[in-house]
Amino acid sequence: MLNKIQKLREITGAGMMECKKALNKAAGDFDKAVVFIHKRGLIRAEGKKERKTGAGILESYIHNGRVGVLLELRCETDFVGKNSLFKELAHHLCMQIAAMNPRDIDDLLRQTYIKDESLIIDNLIKQAIAKLGENIKVERFCRYEI
Repeated sequence: MLNKIQKLREITGAGMMECKKALNKAAGDFDKAVVFIHKRGLIRAEGKKERKTGAGILESYIHNGRVGVLLELRCETDFVGKNSLFKELAHHLCMQIAAMNPRDIDDLLRQTYIKDESLIIDNLIKQAIAKLGENIKVERFCRYEI
């Protein structure tokens, strides 16, 4: 059971107790436990979306010297703002903006994620919220192209 919990943690990023609960609820079925954790993470993310985002980072990305993106990604604390998962999310969002040229934030959130077509950007952000435990919000972005 301990090996399943550890493997589930590695795959989902959920806490130890959350993984144990998911495996118990799924009667030991690993795949069902993964689905349960993802659903639970999205539910938790919805509960955090009204919390203030007073920290964050500016991320930039330049693709082949021809397309540039500047993104302001917000979170609740500096602690999460410095987290590698948060920084990775910001980088992936910049790449998404460079590749797909969304009109605005709402358009971005509805887009299919370029690295995983089973996800939309809104759900990608909700997964990060579930893992990091804080509200995350795309505040603004700009895209330049030559």
